[in-house]
Amino acid sequence: MSEPKRGWFQRLTQGLTKSSKQIGDQIAEVFVAKAPLDQTKLDELEEMLIEADLGPHSAARITARFAEEKFGKDVGEDEIKEALAQAIGDELSSRQGTFDPLSGPRPYVVLFIGVNGSGKTTTLGKIAQDLKSRGAKVLVVAGDTFRAAAVEQLKVWAERSGVDFMGRPTGSDAAGLAFDAVQKAKAEAYDVVLIDTAGRLQNKEGLMDELLKIIRVVKKLDEDAPHETLLVLDATVGRNALSQENIFGNRIGVSGIVMTKLDGTARGGVLVPVAQASDSPIKLIGVGEGIDDLQPFDARAFARSLVGLEEPIR
Repeated sequence: MSEPKRGWFQRLTQGLTKSSKQIGDQIAEVFVAKAPLDQTKLDELEEMLIEADLGPHSAARITARFAEEKFGKDVGEDEIKEALAQAIGDELSSRQGTFDPLSGPRPYVVLFIGVNGSGKTTTLGKIAQDLKSRGAKVLVVAGDTFRAAAVEQLKVWAERSGVDFMGRPTGSDAAGLAFDAVQKAKAEAYDVVLIDTAGRLQNKEGLMDELLKIIRVVKKLDEDAPHETLLVLDATVGRNALSQENIFGNRIGVSGIVMTKLDGTARGGVLVPVAQASDSPIKLIGVGEGIDDLQPFDARAFARSLVGLEEPIR
């Protein structure tokens, strides 16, 4: 997608309100007044970070960094938040990726994968709308042929965005549809092909095999396709997102992660262990239902919003 739009930091901060309030309230409770940072406060800080779903490893590293810089020194709530934002940003900065389908080959094929309810179809629709607004010729493909509702939802997004739509009756072969869609896109000079897929339950081998089949057939038309395989994860499932990333990453191969519904949880910190555990970068995050609530991931901005700080001066 294009660079974050004006006002994105404010939407990000608002979307992360549940998470930042929980973290802020706990910091205020631990650091009631400016006082020396001792081991008791460090232990409480580490426990707070784990409760915010940052994960034990990241929590331990961040706490150790505090100990090196601040142990024995007087610290207050604002200083802790600034230091937290810096440390979380450092944890995430190397895990920040770019999603720019208009800079690659034509047609640029993007496959969306993830479990039911993760926000996969909505994410695809928002991306289609963004690409259309930038002048791209886009084909959206309803590859979730198991659920008629998913096909209809994607069709509505296509109509709303003014992009072309391709689908088949319920129960049709998803791989065959993907093959025909890419073939059509090559013949008719499309810029981008966005392919939705069924919500893969990790323990359903047949569904995982079908997803691998989709990848195999599009490679017959373009050996580099799909050019992106985006795994869409729902932040509200907390650390269950880690197991989803592990299974999809190992079985399918993922080029980037989209973290959705960060506005619906008080544990937005789960993005940190997911980013650390994955071989794939975080490329997009979503903090609401609006088209502008899905934007490129910015590690520093996310870290500051997560702890309730203002936009950094650039």
